[in-house]
Amino acid sequence: MTTDASNISSLKMHRDTASHDHEALFDKIRNELSKFGLTPNQSKVFLYLEKYGSSTATQVSKALKVPRTETYHLLTNLQNKGIVSATFQHPIKFTGLPLDKAITALINAEKERVKGLETQEKSLVELWNTLPSFKVNNEEIKDGKFQMLQGINQMTGKIKSMLTGSKETIQVLASEKDFMKFYHAGYLEWISNSNAEAQLVSSSSEKTAYIYEGNLIDKVKKMPIKIKEDLCFIIKDEEEAILFMKNTNEVSQNVLAMWTDSYSMVYTLKLLFTYIWSNSKYLKDEKIEQ
Repeated sequence: MTTDASNISSLKMHRDTASHDHEALFDKIRNELSKFGLTPNQSKVFLYLEKYGSSTATQVSKALKVPRTETYHLLTNLQNKGIVSATFQHPIKFTGLPLDKAITALINAEKERVKGLETQEKSLVELWNTLPSFKVNNEEIKDGKFQMLQGINQMTGKIKSMLTGSKETIQVLASEKDFMKFYHAGYLEWISNSNAEAQLVSSSSEKTAYIYEGNLIDKVKKMPIKIKEDLCFIIKDEEEAILFMKNTNEVSQNVLAMWTDSYSMVYTLKLLFTYIWSNSKYLKDEKIEQ
């Protein structure tokens, strides 16, 4: 009897653990879908249809505990995005596209939206330039400017502009985890293709050294252990910098950073980088020593 009870308890614990793992995985996928323009509730509804198949709005509403009126609104938006379809039967049933096809549809829609914006850009600027200027104070701002950037999309645009437009130096200090993100986002490729002199300081280990393939491996130094890993910034040509604000919430739209061309702030980060760089060893040399 005791053995049976123990087995039942063990099975229950295993089931609970598996359930928790599935929920964590579901949350991760839902967060990733936000990169493709879906709201949290739109992602929940779409993933429910993906997992449970064709369903009525009432079934979705009850399962997800979302009000029926909001559920209909979410389903309509998903249909407009082209990733959910509806039947003619009564009651109406809704079906989601397979995840890979849904992502492709969302990407293509975004590409078309950007194409439309590019087409409108020239005419909008021309129209704006026909208006007279009403600026009273045209004095140049000498103290520098700053801009808060929230979300991967905003940051990527600014970082690409910095890295591809750099003419002299690109200096980056970041943790191993941050450099892995930079690698997958294409930042390291932009640095590698730049004519500017690159200097990278990272806590990267031998297992992730592959991300500095090509000529970048000669430009990476190993961050001293005493330096905290929550530092992350990029300096371009000693003229502008992006300082990443650490956030425990890694949802892409919540990531926060500050861009600035303030001389004093860029100079301060430059001094810090130079000090750490001079006290660090090249990553390739550390691999040889091991």
